[in-house]
Parts: sequence; C-alpha cells; structure tokens
Amino acid sequence: LGNIIPEFNDAVYREQWEDAYNILTSTNNFPEFTGRICPAPCEKACVLGINEPPVAIEFIEKSIAEHAFENDFVKPRVPAKRTGKKVAVIGSGPSGLACAEQLNSAGHEVVIFERAEEAGGLLRLGIPDFKLDKSVVQRRVEVMKAAGIEFKLNTNVGVDVSAETLKSDYDAIALCV
Repeated sequence: LGNIIPEFNDAVYREQWEDAYNILTSTNNFPEFTGRICPAPCEKACVLGINEPPVAIEFIEKSIAEHAFENDFVKPRVPAKRTGKKVAVIGSGPSGLACAEQLNSAGHEVVIFERAEEAGGLLRLGIPDFKLDKSVVQRRVEVMKAAGIEFKLNTNVGVDVSAETLKSDYDAIALCV
C-alpha cells in the first residue's frame, strides 16, 4: 500500500492518535480491514526481526483504526465540491469500496451496485468472523453512505439493471468484481 509506517508509528509513540490515523489513511482507505486481514509481509521483512521480534505493523494499524473510531476521528469524506459526474461501481468488495471512496473523494457522485443483500463482498462473505467481524465492515459502509456514496443492494447488473442503462445513466462504469 505504500503506507508511511515510520511516521504513523512515531505518532502512536507520541500518543498523537489523530495524527497517526490521518497519516495511515493518507495511503490506506480501510486500515480497520488491513489491520485484521493483511498477511503482513512488512513484518516478515522488518530488519528488527534479525535479533528481536519485528514491529507488529498489522496490530498497530488495527489499534490506530479502532482508536480513531472510538474517539470520533473517523469522519465521512464529503467532498467540498461535486464534479457533476456520475460513476457506477459494480461490486462492493474491497476493490469496489476503495474505488468508490476514491471517486467520491474526488467529487464524483458514486453508486455501488451489489448483487448480494449486504455490501462488502469478500470482506463479508469470504472472511470468517474471527478474522473480520461483519460489524467492522458495516461500520465502514455507514461512514461511506454518510459521505454521499449510494449502495444499490440486491441488484444484479445484467439482470436487474442492463449495461445499456448504466451506459446511458452514468459517465463512467468501474467493474470491481
């Protein structure tokens, strides 16, 4: 992800949790997910691991994210100005959610189409609760809704809504399946 690990670690060390969250989310849309499910190759590559335990980056990310939610640092990213462009995002898994978050932050109107009855894709349906509790996914979906992202659940593109309709109603379509 290109996370700025030394800087957010330093902010945690200085107990500047909001700064740590802002640094972490400058490169990572969803640290509450990656802090739980990332295989943490950075920990395996940590040079401290030569003679002592490596830095527990995954745990630190999760801690920063949870501290941010507990202390209301997590705010919907409502753009200051809208572009007037509409984008349909097909799929609400990790790539669809990240795509929608970035497009919304850029000021585009975003609608996510998801054929399942709940958003999250693999995050919700493929990862067991002991690794990623579904309330963590839903909590982020609610933040995204508050930022202006619309979710059309139980909507199977190609069945419930045609490609032609999407092409005529939206300026762009992102396939994130």
